[in-house]
Amino acid sequence: MNRTAGGGLFSLGYALLFFAFLFGPLIIMVITAFNSSSFPRVVPWECFTTEWFGVLIANQRLMWGLWTSLWIGIAVVALSVPLGLAGALALADLGPSWRAGLYAVLITPILIPGVVIGISTIVLWGAIARVFGAGYDSVIFNGIFLTLLGQVSFIASYTMLIFISRLQRFDSTLTEAALDLGATPGQAFRKVLLPFLKPAIGSAAFIAFLASFENYNTTVFTILSGNTFTTALASKVRLGTDPSLSALAVIIIALTLIGAMVKEADTRRRERLRTGRMARAGVYASPLVRLVAHPAAVFILLGALAGLAIWQGGRHDASACRAEILREKQETQQRLLREQQERMRQFQQQSPAVAPAPGNNPSPFGGAFNPNSLAPPAPAAPPAGANPSPFGGAFAPKSLAPKP
Repeated sequence: MNRTAGGGLFSLGYALLFFAFLFGPLIIMVITAFNSSSFPRVVPWECFTTEWFGVLIANQRLMWGLWTSLWIGIAVVALSVPLGLAGALALADLGPSWRAGLYAVLITPILIPGVVIGISTIVLWGAIARVFGAGYDSVIFNGIFLTLLGQVSFIASYTMLIFISRLQRFDSTLTEAALDLGATPGQAFRKVLLPFLKPAIGSAAFIAFLASFENYNTTVFTILSGNTFTTALASKVRLGTDPSLSALAVIIIALTLIGAMVKEADTRRRERLRTGRMARAGVYASPLVRLVAHPAAVFILLGALAGLAIWQGGRHDASACRAEILREKQETQQRLLREQQERMRQFQQQSPAVAPAPGNNPSPFGGAFNPNSLAPPAPAAPPAGANPSPFGGAFAPKSLAPKP
């Protein structure tokens, strides 16, 4: 019994640590997004504010990078999905001996570091531009064009792996039956194989878009003088961060939760429709409940809640709280200044008086740091009739003259 209780406590503690490690940073970022402090922090808490979302939207560089990343991501999906599907179909039709070699070639871009891909893309297309005499104002030296090609070169391999895993479950006799019944290869592909690959196409497109949107190692070289969302975000972090990045994290978390809830509602609805349990599922027998549980209704409801939260947050004014915080900081600074002045006055009163240095020198160090203290002493005047030379006048011009 004790052993069971100890194991349960250990499991509970491990689970708490795991979830704290997983969700702790997200919770901290959500809290800092609503703190009026100019530096992201949880404590000390100053004022509740939604102004950092406005600061994020007002950042033109980030917003321009966001639109650039969206366009590049859409283009990458449009190119990577067909290329990955073509590679997967080619591997499925080849024999085992050729399949291994082609698979090694197609999978290689995933194993190459993104920095190498970015640099090699610039070098390759720079050489092509020199061959055709293209100038720097041509499309070859366009950062978006180079970024698109650099990302497609390895993201297509990701999509290929997704299609390969789906094709392994496909029964090729279905297409053979369609061909035997008079269908053309194109019709067999569109009406038999493509519907089977529909879930893989959606997954591959989603993975390709995310891989393009978050890519940095390749993009930082190929984008040239432009900016994507990740490169602009990295530049902002290097130059100094503020809670607007936490506001960005809140938006991403909210969109992710909404998407997950809608997807879960759609999955459960499809499962009930597939098993025929929709009408016999208790509360789901009610038309109202089925309407509310529909994925579209869930999306509209969550979108309305998010819009209401945005509207209420936009109406919140933190200026009075900020003014109060500023007044408290000023009072604290003045109090600390008075305390410092009081300590200096007490120190001066308690320190003993220092006797003046000899020679009426006001310095307590006896004039040791006087600029003239290191000068050599003036030589004493020679007695009358004495030779001022220390060598007894041996080098005087008249020293060798005969004495009278």
